[in-house]
Amino acid sequence: MSLPTDDVASFIQKYIDLASSRLGAEVIFATDDFFADKSRLIDPAAPVFIADKYDENGKWMDGWESRRKRGEGYDHCIVRLGLPGVIYGVDIDTSHFTGNFPPSASIDACLVVGEPGSDTEWTEILPAVGLEGDSHHAHAVSNSRTWSHLRLNIYPDGGVARLRVYGQVQCNWDQRDPDEMIDLAALINGGRGIAASDEHYGTPSQILAPGRGINMGDGWETRRRREPGNDWALIALGHPGVISKIEVDTAHFKGNYPDRCSIQAALVSGGTDQSLVTQSMFWKTLLPEQKLEMDAIHSFEKEVADIGPVSHVRLNIIPDGGVSRLRLYGHISRDVK
Repeated sequence: MSLPTDDVASFIQKYIDLASSRLGAEVIFATDDFFADKSRLIDPAAPVFIADKYDENGKWMDGWESRRKRGEGYDHCIVRLGLPGVIYGVDIDTSHFTGNFPPSASIDACLVVGEPGSDTEWTEILPAVGLEGDSHHAHAVSNSRTWSHLRLNIYPDGGVARLRVYGQVQCNWDQRDPDEMIDLAALINGGRGIAASDEHYGTPSQILAPGRGINMGDGWETRRRREPGNDWALIALGHPGVISKIEVDTAHFKGNYPDRCSIQAALVSGGTDQSLVTQSMFWKTLLPEQKLEMDAIHSFEKEVADIGPVSHVRLNIIPDGGVSRLRLYGHISRDVK
């Protein structure tokens, strides 16, 4: 498989998949999905190949696949993103499609309330790029506008296993009630994981996803630590605010949950995601060290220190292990952006 360059791949580590069905994304239209249903295009799971699996239309493939086109034109499908956001990059994945992948593809985007119609104005955010079989095709997107829907065009037909759309949720904070208690770190509120000491079994952004974890793979878990110290993850809040309640959920983690945890936080201005790694060691303590148990939601309120508005947190897990979800409830700070 072809691999993205480090520069292009950075958006995969920094941002979330806005086209994930777990965020409510849906493939709402396809010109044709005769061989493989359009809904599989945004399945959060990695695509698989089952050699002896067939259905009434032919070989079963894990992705979206149109029939062979015998006339002019090309196929396309429309994806409604889970939430409107700014897109920083995409990955068009043709895994397991070898003799039936499209030679090229492009992506258009729009911002609409409801669903696109015949009069919707689409903007090209990824010009036509060449595709190869059984490969990842990661491409950065430079357009910084907010989008709600994407149109994936494949020329002229064929199959794509997955479409990943990496970006950041855009919330209309001016219309949010400052008295509302919200999860400031939630993906749906623009929170994101930005760094971690180890991501062997998952990324920090996964612990900010909606709902409880569906299994042990739906969280952030580090490798077994064989040296002194502890593991940690840095989280950027969707909006600065004052945190007053914290939940640490170890759902499904039984023989591998952290023994303890603590949280540091700060109101950050300037710098880069990388510089935060060093700065975070000296942040104030938001939640002192607390004992954790297996497969349980741990709720902390009276233990949370009042340190004022913060924009970033550092979750320390001691010494290592897995966390399913992190919730940071509080009120947004209007006078802090």
